[in-house]
Amino acid sequence: VQLQASGGGLVQTGGSLRLSCAATGRTSFADYAMGWFRRAPGRKREFVAAISWNYPNTYYADSVKGRFIISRDIDKNMVYLQMTGLKPEDTAVYFCAAAPKPTYVRQEYDYDYWGQGTLVTVSS
Repeated sequence: VQLQASGGGLVQTGGSLRLSCAATGRTSFADYAMGWFRRAPGRKREFVAAISWNYPNTYYADSVKGRFIISRDIDKNMVYLQMTGLKPEDTAVYFCAAAPKPTYVRQEYDYDYWGQGTLVTVSS
């Protein structure tokens, strides 16, 4: 499984960005969970959002709930993170990840595959 994240960039406070993650290496990601994590400068990587591939159950960190939306396109094997109301504290490298046997999708140990990350910078 390979994951390619894209869509990062520089945006002003209050702005929006959509991150994309292309998942390849399998014809189907049934039973997987797909997640987004981020690592801000000087901080540990943290959970942002996750979605179940089979059923669109979604999970969010409290810090992004109501501002970010995770979605997936089964036909294209794509995962998206729509980010609105961006704040300077959202500045981070964002990683997409795939969990073949998800149990607790908010934890990094659930995820076996990681993309390379895409940088999001929110200016004040």
